[in-house]
Amino acid sequence: MTAQIKVEKRGTIAILTMSNPPANTWTRDTLVNLKEIVTELNLDKNIYSLVITGEGEKFFSAGADLNVFASGDKGIAADMSLVFGEAFETLSDFRGVSIAAINGFAMGGGLEVALACDIRIAEAQAQMALPEAKVGLLPCAGGTQNLAWLVGEGWAKRMILCGERLKADKALEIGLVEEVVETGSSLQAALALAEKVEQQSPVAVTACKALIQKGRFGTINSALPLERELFVTLFDSKDQTEGVNAFLEKRAPKWVNG
Repeated sequence: MTAQIKVEKRGTIAILTMSNPPANTWTRDTLVNLKEIVTELNLDKNIYSLVITGEGEKFFSAGADLNVFASGDKGIAADMSLVFGEAFETLSDFRGVSIAAINGFAMGGGLEVALACDIRIAEAQAQMALPEAKVGLLPCAGGTQNLAWLVGEGWAKRMILCGERLKADKALEIGLVEEVVETGSSLQAALALAEKVEQQSPVAVTACKALIQKGRFGTINSALPLERELFVTLFDSKDQTEGVNAFLEKRAPKWVNG
């Protein structure tokens, strides 16, 4: 456990709480730690499910801290895209059931971690977006693939290419989340669902999950490395540096499309 990811075990359920105020952003250390935590949980036969949520009342997670990318360093981009991908792919491959309790804003890598889970429960006030293109970047931790798989190509393009932010009710309507609950009750709802997993055979759940996800492996496995490669390629552009720094300086970006 690190100060940025809190882990609690309640019977067969592991609760992972992103704790990096004020917006529960991801850091390199936290991403590496997430991969380690999920790997350890995979080895714990007493754990059947995991629930991931954010600390506080406003943010599930705002994704990556854009200060990391402000320099335009391709080496940093390559390293971060790799650790992002490895962490969330490890979460996606968790042998049990993973549930995201979305208790607030889920933006960028914050939404991508929820997309890597099997099931998403959002609170009524939650909002979700993949706004990376607004700062000259792209979702590099499964977002382009997992979102399209869940909601279809059209809505994925609206969210990623047009920067559209969705409220919880619209997210439910298009299949981005499976349930919307009252403010403050997403963790309770996720735990109630996780308790149902206890009634299932862990071996059967693992096999069923693998079969359910098998249908998309043929294309997504080839697309994920390309996703990371294209993310790093963006650091050859002036737009990447301009987008990140404009955001950090609280001004509108001046795109040069190059």
